[in-house]
Amino acid sequence: MNAHTKIEHLLPAWQAFNAATNIGPIQGEDHYAQMTDTLNALLDVVGENESHPLMGLVDIVGDLIEDYETEHHPLPPVVGVDALRFLMEQHSLKQSEIPEIGSQGVVSEILTGKRALNIRQIQALSKRFEVSADTFI
Repeated sequence: MNAHTKIEHLLPAWQAFNAATNIGPIQGEDHYAQMTDTLNALLDVVGENESHPLMGLVDIVGDLIEDYETEHHPLPPVVGVDALRFLMEQHSLKQSEIPEIGSQGVVSEILTGKRALNIRQIQALSKRFEVSADTFI
């Protein structure tokens, strides 16, 4: 079978797939919303099963969404304190539960921007949360 014959077989399948799903490069916010709904529905079916037959489609839709978000919804730059806040929230930590930084008062000053993280604190936080030290710079 040559490439031309394969395309002839692929075209009707692609047209039917595209008409049924509207999966393709995202063309605007409405299409973005449709694609995120599609991804969520796919993830509901696929779950954690990496060998599920629809996993390839999950990857494709996820990549299309990521491309659109990178261009149209870029994340704001994150400073070290924002990363620390996020990690504290994710781990349900209070200011007094981060002895790597110092006392609760020191943590409070860092979180409010009155004081910057020093190298020792950054290294300790990097080790504790198992992330790059760059996360806190």
